[in-house]
Amino acid sequence: MLTQYVEGYQHIGIPTDDIEKTEKFYLSLGFKLKWETEYNGNPVKFFEHGNILIETYKKDEGAANAIGAIDHIALNCTDIVACVKEARAQGFEFREGPAFLPYWEHGVEYVTILGPNHEVVEFIQQFQSEEEKERAVKELG
Repeated sequence: MLTQYVEGYQHIGIPTDDIEKTEKFYLSLGFKLKWETEYNGNPVKFFEHGNILIETYKKDEGAANAIGAIDHIALNCTDIVACVKEARAQGFEFREGPAFLPYWEHGVEYVTILGPNHEVVEFIQQFQSEEEKERAVKELG
């Protein structure tokens, strides 16, 4: 089971056409800006409140701007290599990844699969060391 590699919720991803308006909204709710970076030249901002983490990002093809338009839910993964192998063995439809991103101190590796309702579920491991990152990136390519 993939859940043997999951230790909890990681973040919810929300695409936006207006990152500044989105930032103002989440800050007004009491969230703090935790991390900001870019992905494919577009701004990405993570907002945190307690154990809630929201990833907002400007999307090239535009945000849906419709009720129910959350893009993905991400789950913390303890072993992304084993998780990817298990997902392949179970025949899940991969949407993205495995892929490395230079987010946070040592980076992250993630993979997304598509659920039966076209929901995107992301499994993500935030590396705690360069050694951990190098091992996973090497094994996953």
